[in-house]
Amino acid sequence: MEEGVFKAPADPTRRRILDGLVERDGQTLFEICSRLLSGDGRGLSRQAISQHLAVLEAAGLVHTRRQGRYKYHDLDTTPLERAMTRWLRPAEADTLEAAPAADSPDADAPGADVPGADVPDATERTP
Repeated sequence: MEEGVFKAPADPTRRRILDGLVERDGQTLFEICSRLLSGDGRGLSRQAISQHLAVLEAAGLVHTRRQGRYKYHDLDTTPLERAMTRWLRPAEADTLEAAPAADSPDADAPGADVPGADVPDATERTP
């Protein structure tokens, strides 16, 4: 499913659909079609837009809900957030490893939280 999360927004039409849902969530197919066709959406049929929505829904980026005789399409950014968080965690882990642990003896020393504090001062001479 994660692969589809990145493939789905690769298409410019699907990105325009997502942009429209960011602006106003919960649109019907008619509203999405009206917005896309009012721009430079030449050559796009209602069926083509419906198929693009199906791809976005299969990737988990759009959820459809029925209310009466209407179907509303809602944006869901959770799959993208999950994928990005998975990639960002290793970077966060590297940052945490570089910081001294709170229980280490040097962690409470004066200047322990100052970068370069452990470097000897050039004016101090050692015999």
